[in-house]
Amino acid sequence: MLKLFKNLSKKEYLYIFISIFFIVIQVFLDLKLPDYMSNITTLVQTGGSSHDILIEGSCMLACAFGSLITSVIVGYFATFIASKFGEVTRNLVYKKILNFSMEEIKEFSVSSLITRTTNDVGQVQMLISFGLQALIKAPIMAVWAIVKIAGKNMQFSLLTFIAVVCLLVLITVIILVVIPRFKIVQKLTDNLNRITRENLTGIRVVRAFNAEEYQENKFNEANEKLTNTTVFNQRIMGVMQPFMSLLMSSLTLGIYFVGASLINEANMLSKLTIFSDMVVFSSYAMQVIMAFMMLVMIFLIYPRASVSAKRILEVLEQKDKIFDGNLDTGVETGTVEFRDVCFKYPDADEYMIKNVSFKANKGDTIAFIGGTGSGKSTLINLIPRFYDATDGIVLVDGVDVKKYKLESLHEKIGYVSQKAFMFRGSVRDNVAYGKSSKEITDEDIKKAIEVSQADDFVLKMEKGIDSYIARGGTNVSGGQKQRLSIARAVSRRPEIYIFDDTFSALDYKTDLELRRELKKYTKDATTLIVAQRIGTIIGADKIIVLDDGEVVGMGTHKELLKTCKVYQEIARSQLDVEELQ
Repeated sequence: MLKLFKNLSKKEYLYIFISIFFIVIQVFLDLKLPDYMSNITTLVQTGGSSHDILIEGSCMLACAFGSLITSVIVGYFATFIASKFGEVTRNLVYKKILNFSMEEIKEFSVSSLITRTTNDVGQVQMLISFGLQALIKAPIMAVWAIVKIAGKNMQFSLLTFIAVVCLLVLITVIILVVIPRFKIVQKLTDNLNRITRENLTGIRVVRAFNAEEYQENKFNEANEKLTNTTVFNQRIMGVMQPFMSLLMSSLTLGIYFVGASLINEANMLSKLTIFSDMVVFSSYAMQVIMAFMMLVMIFLIYPRASVSAKRILEVLEQKDKIFDGNLDTGVETGTVEFRDVCFKYPDADEYMIKNVSFKANKGDTIAFIGGTGSGKSTLINLIPRFYDATDGIVLVDGVDVKKYKLESLHEKIGYVSQKAFMFRGSVRDNVAYGKSSKEITDEDIKKAIEVSQADDFVLKMEKGIDSYIARGGTNVSGGQKQRLSIARAVSRRPEIYIFDDTFSALDYKTDLELRRELKKYTKDATTLIVAQRIGTIIGADKIIVLDDGEVVGMGTHKELLKTCKVYQEIARSQLDVEELQ
């Protein structure tokens, strides 16, 4: 957990030292209270004047008020430090996740990463807020109180020692039992988030297949496991409070019982001293127990916070699988080349891509087609380095993609994913999304919308390009989302366009018109298209046919109809006899 504190600034460390200073003052004032109480007791027993008793009482009240003020000051600084820690840590975790490759995201899972960014950071933040006060105050108070009562009375000291030992034994047992279960709680929380997210994301499928009861049972099972584990932990922790109350009451009773025995056996001159020591010792003993009670409260929070801190560090200390290069530009313009590229997913036994080689020159349109699972999308995902090739080299503009700065590499590419995603905001925000070295003007946005055939519905919207788009694009259709995602790539005016099965959500007429406009607008750019429909790629300069991750055919539409059996089978399933001629 201490590793996380290195992210605090000098200002927060200064506040920590200020807090410690005020905590010391607070402890000093708290430990002065028994002294004044002892003086008042002595004055009452010896017939002291009301004026003297009033002075001692006023000093006692002043100490109590001073302790209150310092407590408020420490609370303010502790809350500020905890809030700042939460802000800094969430930013670090979020930035780290943004740099994760697809492999690392799958390794942690999306639901777990969300939990680590929110719930786990909150657990550590709560520990800092409370712990900064209690964890520092408790040992100072315990040691100081023990020093003040040391040597006053052996019997009283022995009783206090026994009480402290009993308390430490209980704390140790509870921690050993509970900490492993807090690890389980966090994993069960991840699982509950995963099921909830899965259910809400796939709500249409759930309803279409009348699977509400099935999903509810899955949620109830996960929820019950989490609840049972949490309840067990809380029950174990619940033992602490009554035990502490019993221990404090027993210690007070023991001190007064022993004190009464000592007073009965003492002579007249010693009775007053023993009674005064008993009152003072009782107060100091309570301070010692209170100090350990504060530590107990820390131990109630610490196990879960400790697990959360480890989970946060797992993200922050995760070694990057994809490293940034140092080049901004290549030696060519608009070229993409694969040289004997092989790829297999992490922990997979078999290669998904096998010995793929081809080159696309500036202005070329290269298409990829093949059966489901043939590796089309996987292949083009190697270009923007969503994954890195296992073997072989992927080159953009004549340079290995691993040598580019990721930002510079992505600047060259206009990527349209298979599943279109819209961000909450306006049409303008979604089309001009992201960072680009080229200024994207309103004219660029309107042109991109026109090229992508999205103007027919955008112009009908009440505010045009300023019209609202809901998160995930839930207020537009699938085809409209896909056209806006194409407009997003077009507006960047990149060297290389990648369309990952982008046109499948479009009707044939829109598909044809869109490709016609794209061909005019992107004639100087390289275009890579993954498609399921031959009609989409029939005019490509080169079509690459994939089967089980291998290139089984390469050429134009007419050439492949003569030479590639796999392409012939696909063509026969989609085209009529006249179109095959």
